[in-house]
This record gives sequence, structure tokens and C-alpha cells, in this order.
Amino acid sequence: MVGKDAALMSKTQPKSGQSRAKKSVEESSDGAAPRKGKNRGATAEEMGSRQRDISVSEFFAKNRHLLGFDNPRKALLTTVKEAVDNSLDACEEGGILPELAVIIEDLQPDRPATSKSSRYRITVVDNGPGIVRKQVENIFGRLLYGSKFHRLKMSRGQQGIGISAAGMYGLITTGKPMQIVTKIRSSDAAHHIELAMNTKTNRAEVTADSETKDFPPAKLRDVTAGSRSLAATDGFLSPKIFPTGTSVSIELEGRYQKGRGSVDEFLELTGIANPHARITYVPPSRESGADDEELLPADSVATAVDAGEVKVEVTSEHHGVIMFPRAVNELPPETREIQPHPKGVELGTLLQMLKEYEAAEKGSLYKFLQDQFCRVSASTAGALCEAAGATSRTRAGDVEPQQAEKLFAAFQEAKLGPPPVDCLAPIGVRQLLAGMLKGVRAEFYAASSREPEIYRGRPFQIEAAIAFGGELPTEESSRVIRFANRVPLLFQQSACSSFKAVAETGWKNYGLTQPRGSTPTGPLVILIHMASVWVPFTSESKEAIADYDEIRKEMKLALMECGRKLGSYLRKRLKMRREGERRDVFERYIGEVSKSLHHIHGADTREVYDALLAQAKKRTRQADQVLNEDGKVVKAEDPSDQEGVLVVADAIPALAQSDRSEVKDSHLEAKKPFQNANVNAKTKRGKVSANESAKIKKSKRDDDSPTLFEAD
Repeated sequence: MVGKDAALMSKTQPKSGQSRAKKSVEESSDGAAPRKGKNRGATAEEMGSRQRDISVSEFFAKNRHLLGFDNPRKALLTTVKEAVDNSLDACEEGGILPELAVIIEDLQPDRPATSKSSRYRITVVDNGPGIVRKQVENIFGRLLYGSKFHRLKMSRGQQGIGISAAGMYGLITTGKPMQIVTKIRSSDAAHHIELAMNTKTNRAEVTADSETKDFPPAKLRDVTAGSRSLAATDGFLSPKIFPTGTSVSIELEGRYQKGRGSVDEFLELTGIANPHARITYVPPSRESGADDEELLPADSVATAVDAGEVKVEVTSEHHGVIMFPRAVNELPPETREIQPHPKGVELGTLLQMLKEYEAAEKGSLYKFLQDQFCRVSASTAGALCEAAGATSRTRAGDVEPQQAEKLFAAFQEAKLGPPPVDCLAPIGVRQLLAGMLKGVRAEFYAASSREPEIYRGRPFQIEAAIAFGGELPTEESSRVIRFANRVPLLFQQSACSSFKAVAETGWKNYGLTQPRGSTPTGPLVILIHMASVWVPFTSESKEAIADYDEIRKEMKLALMECGRKLGSYLRKRLKMRREGERRDVFERYIGEVSKSLHHIHGADTREVYDALLAQAKKRTRQADQVLNEDGKVVKAEDPSDQEGVLVVADAIPALAQSDRSEVKDSHLEAKKPFQNANVNAKTKRGKVSANESAKIKKSKRDDDSPTLFEAD
């Protein structure tokens, strides 16, 4: 029966190949693409119905690695970095010397030892001018919102993303909103706001809003025993020091570790690049795991470096609370916003500027060129209008695309002055030396500041500094510290133009060891700072500077200037050491020579000794050179008498100091035979042969050094 049923079914059902062929013919006859039942493709209407707007916060929530939140450890650092940058910008713009407190609380201190992350609460408090209440939601609850993106003026922040992204990351990982306490007048109450970002709408949702007199928050003074001890003496979060300001608290999943790429290193370097700021840092009570040694050696007690008249307090620690002191009491020079340079705009940007100017001002092209660009005088504006095929009365809105192209070409050919540089606030040579002296234990410091230059029509300025010797490791590669607008760059070092400039500089010319294509080896720290109205970062996380030829060239020139100062110092130090050894040999035998000459000729021993000692000091006078507070030799003939140099005598290695002590000991030993010679002069006179007399005459003619010989 089974066989008959199968045969019957095979006769009644068409073959599969015939069925597919027939179906294909039917579908093709309608002119439509072949489709398969339930697996057919979507129609244009269906695809169109699924399309919708993508919120910028929603995009970065899924791609938070683009903003520096790659892993828990880096997320902790990025959050601190964004909050500290905003605080420093606010204080400087308000004309206030920055006082910052950074507190990291470990909310899971009893977690297992194998745990790779923990929950932390990061709080940053500043003494800035505060934030008006109506702007709090926009500043902390919206991405791509800020006051720095559209202006050509040097500042740490640029994109209006950082602190909002940090709050969004905390909300995603812990579900906790941001807590903001801000106070704009010392006599007014502070505003306490808690808000969370809605990633669908890129808007903040306020969950708590109240007024309080508690600023800075009193609970922050009771975090650790060290903070309580400092607060008892008004040394931590005192209302007198923080009459106004802002406090930002974010809870997040993170990982705290010391060493390179840590919060500790970031704050140490921030103190170097911002010597006008005082930062108090309360680290968490527990570390997630061991890591490499710290970048810069730090003392566990308060210390001060004395270099002549320059006394700079260095980083200190008080019961676990780390304090980065203020090295200078002057704010950086105030910057001014400038207009774009004609050579720095592109054709599409020029067309957009013409439309916006017409909508706002409805002025002429002649006036547009003078109002919207820098370095365009009245005569230059007339020449540019003529080159574009327009007149000085042509309205900006009437400029045709062809005329705009001609105007753009005229921009590139015109001889225009460089943009003004009052929009930049470089650190400065003296401040660089003060910052390096505060954070790096070395014996020699040098700094250099280049003149402002231009890239893509935007001004920038390069500064460099080096520290050599002292407590720095001698067998390791030199450390490169990178800054952009006073902000440390801790990641993507090999992709940064600063690191490439260091590797391409010929450090062998300055007495250092350098493997091919790498950084020099030895006790050396190299600092490079780029100040610009728009730093060309390689990504939104702002971790490396793009490699423009103009930028790398200026970096190399600044490094070469510092290298020449270091090379001059090393040659001078080596020569001083050799001269000290040479004088040691002289003084070791001057007493014996004086005694022998007394025996031979009866000459006064003291006079001979004083004459020979004067000759020894004259021939080795470089061993007696004295340095002032700038590392300049007080006496003449100084090869290192240059600007931007600082030498700390107490930090010179023990070998050079031992040379000086040996010279003093030899001088004391030389006095003993001198005293014996006085006794012998009263009792006997020596006799010499003709050959010995000839030797004495020859020694008198020899000005290089006394001739030594054995006396009877």
C-alpha cells in the first residue's frame, strides 16, 4: 500500500523543477523581481517607515569608546579630566586663581580582591564664578552644547561633549543621576540639582532641585582621616576659599590604579602645565591592582626646592591626601576671540558665511570681508571684491557661486598678514620652569617658547621644556610629556605629532644616547605644549595631535633649542669636573714642591706655596664657577649663560660633588707639608746639582703647571 500511495502522489503532484520554472515565468511576466514566499525582500515603503532620527547622545551611548570611555580605568580618568578642564576654564575666564578639590570615593570597599572594577563617586569642586540656574540642564545634560566650539579663542574644551558624556556614562553603568551644586554669589544660596540625560532626546531630566547653604558640601570634608585633619585647619574645602563655585558628582563603574595613564599622573601633569592652580586630591581608599611605578617621583612629606632666590613648594602628602601647590600667583594672560583668517576657510564655509551674513546684517560684500575676517583692511577688501568680479557695493546675498569661487581663489593668492596671536595663552618660560621644578626632581631645567605660527589659517604656538639628572632613572628611555592647551595627553603617544618630533630630533648632538628612530635614553623628561585656538586632535577623545608638517617643524625647533642648552650644560659640567680633578693633582703636590724649592734655593715657602696655588686656581678657574638662580654663571666666560635655564645645585649627582670635596681635602692636606717646611727652613739648606738647577729654570718658564721632581 505504501508503494502504491507514493506512486499515486508522484503522478498527481508536479515535479519541483517544473513548479519553480512555471512560478518564475509567472513572476517575470509581471515585470517584478522574483520573490520567495515569507522570505521576500522589504519594499521601499517598509524601509522608509523604519527610518528615524538618531540622537547624538544615542549615538555616543553606543559608541562611547570614541569619547575615551573604552574601559573602566580609562573611563575614571576621562571623567576626572573633563571635570577638571571645565573648572580650570571657568576660573581663568572669571579672573580667579583656581582652587580645585578632586575626591574619588570607593563605594564598594569590601569587594573581592579579584574584582576588576568597582563603583566610585567622583566629585570635583572649584572656586569659579559658578553657573546660572537656567543653564545647568543644558551644560550637563546635552551633548554638543557649549560656548567654545564657534569661537576662535584658546580654551581646554572645544566640542561641548566632555562633562555631559561623563554623566551619561555614569547613568548607563550605575543608573545614578549627576549631582550639581553651584553658587554664583557668596551672599546667595547655592542650587542643588540632580539630573539624568535622556539619550533619546538629548535633553536633561531633572529629578531634584533645591536651594542650600551647604557649599562646598560639608560631607566631602569627612571622606577620609586626611581630609578631616586638613578641614580642621581650614586647609580643605574652606568656605572662605570657596565663596562661589561649582561642585559636580558622578557615580560610575570604574577601576582605580596608580602608575602611568592614571588619575594620579593626570593631576601631577596638570599641576606642571598649570602652575597657577592649587589642586587637592583625595584618592580612593583601595586600589584595584598593582601597576607600574609612578611617572614622577614624589615626596611623602611637604618639601621645597631652593634654587638661589627661587623657592618652589613641591607636591606633598598629608595622611593620604595629595596636594599639588600653586607655583605662581599670576593668571595666564587673558585671551581674546579673533575672526577667521581668509586663508583658513574653505569654499563651502565661505558660501555659508555669506548666507548667514545676509540674513543677519544684509550688508555689502565689502563690509562682509572686513567684519567677518581678520587681517583684511579696507584696501584689501576692495581688491578682493574686484578680483571676485564684484564692486564694493555688491550685497553679500547677491554674490553668485562663480563669484564666490573667484573670491576664494583670491584669498589663496592675496598677501595677508598672519592672524593676531592675542587669542593664545602660552604657559611661558618662567612658568614652565616653575611647573617642572614643582613636579620633577632633577638637576637641570631648560625651557623654550617659539614664536606663534600658522596652520590652515589658525594660529598656534609651541613650547618645550626638559629636565635632566637628579632622581630621574638613568637606564630607561626618556619620558615624553605631551600637552595641548594645558591639558595632558596620556594615550596614543605613538600617533601624536609631539612624540614623532622627539624621535626625529638628533639628541646625540647634545651628548645623549639615542637609538635609531626612538627617544633618547637617560635621566631626561621632555615636555611639549601646543597652544592653539583649534588643536587638530586625531579623535573626539582628544588623546593625540594630528601630524601637520607645520606643527611638527615648530616642535622640532623648540626641542633643538632646549637640546642646545642641555648640551652646553653637560659640556660645561664635564669641563668643571675635569678642572676639579686637575686642581686636585696640583694641590696634592704644591706643598712638597714648595718645601723642595726652599731646600734648593732657600726661597720663602709660604710665598712659593701661595704663588703655585694662585697658578693652580687660575689654570682651573672653571671649577670655581658659581650659578645663580637662573642657572647662569655669575663670573664671566659662561657657555650656559642663556635664557630659560635653571640649575639646582643640591640635585647634582654625588660624583660632581665629591670632586669639589676632594679638592678641599687636598688643599687641607697640602698645608701640612707647608708647616713642616717652615720648621726645616730654620735648621738647614739644601744643595742641588747642575742638572737639577736646569730643571728648576725650565719649570719657571713653564706656565702650564709646576714641574714635580724628587729633592734630596
